[in-house]
Amino acid sequence: MRPAKATAAAVTAVTAALGTAAVAAGRFASDAALRAPAGRPLPSEPRLTVHATDAGQVSLTRALASLRPGTYGLTGNGTHAVVGPVLESARHEADTVVRRLEAVTHGTLEPGAKVWLTPQVHVGDPYTALGIDHTDVGIPGELGTLPAWFVPNLRDTWVITVHGLGTTREHPMVVMDFLRRLRLPVLDLAYRGDPGAPRSADGLGHLGETEWRDLDAALRHAVRHGARKVILHGWSTGATMCLHAAAHSALRDHVSGLVLDSPVLNWETTLRALAVARRTPGPLLPLAVRAAQGRTGLRGDRTLAAADPTLLRVPTLVLHGPDDTVAPWALSRRLAEQRPELVALRTVPGAPHGAMWNADPAGYEEALRRFLTPLM
Repeated sequence: MRPAKATAAAVTAVTAALGTAAVAAGRFASDAALRAPAGRPLPSEPRLTVHATDAGQVSLTRALASLRPGTYGLTGNGTHAVVGPVLESARHEADTVVRRLEAVTHGTLEPGAKVWLTPQVHVGDPYTALGIDHTDVGIPGELGTLPAWFVPNLRDTWVITVHGLGTTREHPMVVMDFLRRLRLPVLDLAYRGDPGAPRSADGLGHLGETEWRDLDAALRHAVRHGARKVILHGWSTGATMCLHAAAHSALRDHVSGLVLDSPVLNWETTLRALAVARRTPGPLLPLAVRAAQGRTGLRGDRTLAAADPTLLRVPTLVLHGPDDTVAPWALSRRLAEQRPELVALRTVPGAPHGAMWNADPAGYEEALRRFLTPLM
C-alpha cells in the first residue's frame, strides 16, 4: 500500500473508532436518566459518610446535602433510616453535621458507611410503614398487570399518586396519612419498569412520555370502581405523566385537579443535568440527547405540549424550588405566571429534586389542604 493510501486508511480507522467511542459515551451518559434504578439515588445526589451515631442522632459528612432542612430517608447498601432536621446545638466536628435520627428501619448505621439522602422516607407497604389498612390491586395496563396500593376512604374523589425518578411507589407514602385524614381514597401506582411491574420493550425509562399510559390505566380503574372525580398527584417524571394524562386521556374529564411536585417540563434539560452529575464532559451532552432520542423515540415537543399553559383545564398546584438541579424551577414559575387563574406555585427553598415535602412537611401539607378542600 502506498504511503498516502496507508495514511488515509489509518485516519479513516481512527475517525471511525472515535465516532464509535463517542456514540458509546453518549449512550452511557443518557443512561443516567433512561436507566435510573427505582429506589436508588440519582447521580445528582452526593454520597455521604456516617461518622458516628448516638441516642437519637447521627453525624454525617458536612456538605450542602447534609445541611438541607427537613426530613429525609437515609439509604445505603442494605440500610434505610429516617433523619430529621440538623441539630444546631449538638456537638460536632468542623467537617460533620449532626441530624436527628428518627428511626433505623432496615439494617444498621455503622461508622464509615456510605449513604445518601432520599425523599423516600418510608419502606414497606402502607400497613407495615404507617399502620394504614390497604388493598393490593392489579391494574390491567397495555404491557401487563400494574401493582398498586389502594387505601379506601369515604369520598368519591380519589387521589392517584405517581412517583418519579429514583424512587418507587413507597415515596408517595409521605402524604398518605395526610390524605387519609382528609377522607380521600388513594391509589398509589407502580408503573412500567418498577419492581413487580412489566418492563418496556427496550428496558428503558421514557421520562413520562410513554409511562403516562399506565397512569391512564389507573384512571380507568379508579372510575370503574367508583371515583367520580380524580386528582392526579405526581413527583418528577410522575408529574409529567399527570400532565400527559390530563391532556390526552379519554377520561380526562374526570380529572378535577393536578398536584405537580418538581415536574420535569423539559426532558432534554433533565437528561443533561443527570449526565453532568455523572461527570459527562460538556461536548458529549448533545450526544447524550441524541442517543436518548434514538434509543427511545423521545420527542421534547410532546412534553412541552402537555405542559402548554393554554391547554391546562383544571386547577393545578405546583410545588417546586430554585435548588432543584434536575428539573429547572424557572419552567414551573413560568407556567404559574402564564395561567395565574389556574396554577398556584408554592416555592420551596432548600429542597432537592422531588423533595418538596421533605424540606417543609407542615408547609407542604397546608398548601395541599388549601388546594384540595374545594376539589373534594
